[in-house]
Amino acid sequence: MSQSTVVQQMKAQLQGKDFLQIGDFTKDNLMDLIKLAIQLKTMQKNGDPHKYLEGKTLAMIFEKSSTRTRVSFETGMYQLGGIAQFLNTNDLQLGKGETIADTAKVLSRYVDVIMIRTYGHDIALELAENASIPVINGLTDDAHPCQVLTDLMTVYEKKKQFQGLKLAFVGDGNNMSQSLLMGCAIMGIDCHVATPKGYEIKQSILKQAKEKAASNTSIIQTHDPYEAVKDADIIYTDVWTSMGFESEKKARQEAFREYQVNENLVKGAKDDYLFMHCLPAIRDQEVTSEVIDGENSVVFDQAENRLHAQKAVLSSIV
Repeated sequence: MSQSTVVQQMKAQLQGKDFLQIGDFTKDNLMDLIKLAIQLKTMQKNGDPHKYLEGKTLAMIFEKSSTRTRVSFETGMYQLGGIAQFLNTNDLQLGKGETIADTAKVLSRYVDVIMIRTYGHDIALELAENASIPVINGLTDDAHPCQVLTDLMTVYEKKKQFQGLKLAFVGDGNNMSQSLLMGCAIMGIDCHVATPKGYEIKQSILKQAKEKAASNTSIIQTHDPYEAVKDADIIYTDVWTSMGFESEKKARQEAFREYQVNENLVKGAKDDYLFMHCLPAIRDQEVTSEVIDGENSVVFDQAENRLHAQKAVLSSIV
């Protein structure tokens, strides 16, 4: 089957659909996106043209800054034959009197797809509700679906399967861990999340993940990082203080002291475990340099795969 045929098949399934949270998609949807991302990665490495979005425009709204999100989306849109426009809060009337709904309606007349990286998840939902074009969640305080699709792609590349794997997340019950928990539940990966008391995954998301998980998939929240990491195939962590929570930094550093991913903690995992981090990392805080730079680390493969996973999403929904 030709690559263009695969893209057309994906469009038949997903064209016009928003990409707001990982739980909106089925296991088959996500598997198809992962396989398409891997194919697009091969084409890019081989120099094969794949301009499936020639003449299309992506509007990128940034209320939260990001290295990987901006560069991967902008580069990906260029490689697909389209263009991307960077819009920060100084470039928009959003939040200066113009409603989110009006912004959505105006942008829908100009561009073909919107990516937003913002604070409240309700902002992304309202934008999508009022736009007549697809909206991609580049990150909100509740969800990070593009990163999780990337992570699943990276795990599949390295482990060649999902069934029978165990992922341990150690750290904050934030947007990253919540989306990761959901992605693992859908794909059949056991997911054990270890957080300090008071920083757990939202109960509503934990409940939804357990409902989506197959009966033989283990979805567990604990306060014991050693319990979570025991026999893990993948260990994942994130910064202790996400954007928007800077005022809590001192309290969080105290609360998370025992949740550092270090050489002692990872001894409990399988010998061939993967270490993952969505980046940016604060070295020797949530993870030691020995672990993030060690032979089990795949953090830069993850970072690269943002480009390919997002190209798969763009190619499918636009």
